[in-house]
Amino acid sequence: MPPTQPERAIDREERQGLRAIRNFLKVRNSYDVLPLSFRLIIFDTSLSVKESLNILIQNGIVSAPLWDSKTSTFAGLLTTSDYINVIQYYFQNPAALGEIDQFRLDSLREVEKALGVAPPETISIDPERPLYEACRRMLDSRARRIPLVTNDSQTDRSHVLSVVTQYRILKFVAVNVSETQKLRRPLGEILLGSYENVATASMDTPVIDVIHILVERSISSVPIVNSEGVVYNVFESVDVITLIKGGVYDDLSLTVGEALKKRSPDFPGIYTCSLNDGLDTIFDTIRKSRVHRLVVVDENFRLKGVLTLSDILQYILLEGENDESS
Repeated sequence: MPPTQPERAIDREERQGLRAIRNFLKVRNSYDVLPLSFRLIIFDTSLSVKESLNILIQNGIVSAPLWDSKTSTFAGLLTTSDYINVIQYYFQNPAALGEIDQFRLDSLREVEKALGVAPPETISIDPERPLYEACRRMLDSRARRIPLVTNDSQTDRSHVLSVVTQYRILKFVAVNVSETQKLRRPLGEILLGSYENVATASMDTPVIDVIHILVERSISSVPIVNSEGVVYNVFESVDVITLIKGGVYDDLSLTVGEALKKRSPDFPGIYTCSLNDGLDTIFDTIRKSRVHRLVVVDENFRLKGVLTLSDILQYILLEGENDESS
């Protein structure tokens, strides 16, 4: 048998950094992540889709918990995926477009059945449970955010306290766990992210085609590249909200380039990294900026892959976990 190679310092430090993050997540709960002051908007399921869209835009938010006032229960989370499903539905059933103004949030499950897409899980967590558990639930359900729901044992009624996102959790880690600086193994070595068969579009691609890609791949963004594969921009699922804010669900033949011009002027731009970067520099970026994904590029800005917050969360929770417990 060949002699066992001694552990490299960079591997040992990576392991120490991951252990420190997991220990931190196991002793902190979701209350710790919440800002001192915040406002929560909750939608009743009897609200129309059009009204809900206007409220989201007016308040600069992209999701909201749903409440069923008939049963006084938490009814899941409204996200951009729901609006994209509505667009898909009316694209396939143009004769039904006249009913859009009367369409209510409690009818969204019917849209999902018609499209053959799985309904989102109504996952939630008690805010006093460890953050680690909240992260695991998000990973298991492929959710990017999780509502915090408390239950009153005396009245047996639940109360929605807030919603915690992957970004907020990872930023909390970046700010409070100095050992993130030990995560120096390059992305190309740990193979973190998606690099095979990455979906792309061009500035001339019709938006409706990109929407179909988002649904078919169950992804939240598509890199926009030129004929040489150089990254120009990223079309995100939240961009759809801006396009349909006037209630127009059937006029999405405009190009990606035209759609991106409608973005808010304070759009921060896209964040990139290379295969040589480690999670130490990426956590540094998360600490300083509101990041939802990073586009992995080479030295000529050509697309190599996409790194999502889900990828990062999965890595810091699961990488080497079996070795650690053995």
